Amino acid sequence: MGDDHRTDCNEALRELYVFLDGELTEERRSVIARHLDDCNPCLEVFDFEAELRLVIQQKCREQVPPELRQRIEETLRSLSTAPDQPPR
Repeated sequence: MGDDHRTDCNEALRELYVFLDGELTEERRSVIARHLDDCNPCLEVFDFEAELRLVIQQKCREQVPPELRQRIEETLRSLSTAPDQPPR
């Protein structure tokens, strides 16, 4: 494994967030995915970061009451049909 493996780990971990965001080219994504398949320490970091993102996404999602959502939609619709009138 040696230095080449360590370099691969450094590169994989440096690009982990971009990988998770889906912002890599298909070729680069494939290289990182292969590395994660072969490297348990990096895969553990990936799993942790992916799970953390899910938890944050679920916990930080605000629940808007349906009534408020409906009022906002109605207001936006009325504004889009009467652009010359100032908002209330």
